[in-house]
Amino acid sequence: MENDWASANLQTIRTLMERSALYRRALAPIMIVAGTIGVAASVVPTFVKLDTNSSFSAFWTITSAIVFFIVLYLVRRQALRDAEPFLSLPTRRVWQGLLPNFFAGLVAGLLFVIPDLIPLQIGWILPPLWMLFYGCGLHAAGFFMQRSMRLFGWAFIIFGLSLLFYVISDVRLQSIQAAHYMMGLFFGALHLAFGIYLFFTERKTNEA
Repeated sequence: MENDWASANLQTIRTLMERSALYRRALAPIMIVAGTIGVAASVVPTFVKLDTNSSFSAFWTITSAIVFFIVLYLVRRQALRDAEPFLSLPTRRVWQGLLPNFFAGLVAGLLFVIPDLIPLQIGWILPPLWMLFYGCGLHAAGFFMQRSMRLFGWAFIIFGLSLLFYVISDVRLQSIQAAHYMMGLFFGALHLAFGIYLFFTERKTNEA
């Protein structure tokens, strides 16, 4: 039984390593789309009043859900293009690495959506917390992927800790409006920059 378990895991690791380039190719459009949506979403509060814990958390939770379903579509399209099953064992391993931290981030956000559960307007604490959960999730999922994904996860962890320190120590950042800009900067612009980096480095690799 243990030999079968070890053999299955070795096969999974081998397959993941073989597909790391494929995941890198798929990540470029995913990151670009996610970043574009994030930047666009951060502009919406300029025209629509979203200045409470509930409205802030609900708005970005819905935005994240939209990105999630778009990512599923892109991953499925990539799988069909390469004649691979959508939920292959390696793909499930990646999702299992993401799930715990993503679930924790979702629950944290939903707590702020519930009216009067958190009476103080401290929704500005969510961006750094979400960044920490997200960074840990990316690092876990990137264990069998290109090193750049783990580094991207570390970037979110470091930026998240730094932002947490600054928002706690600087009262000017303790507002929902500032929190919208934080989301646009890190979950929008940072994803967009990483997606563009992946796109051009992958094309350069292919040309070589």
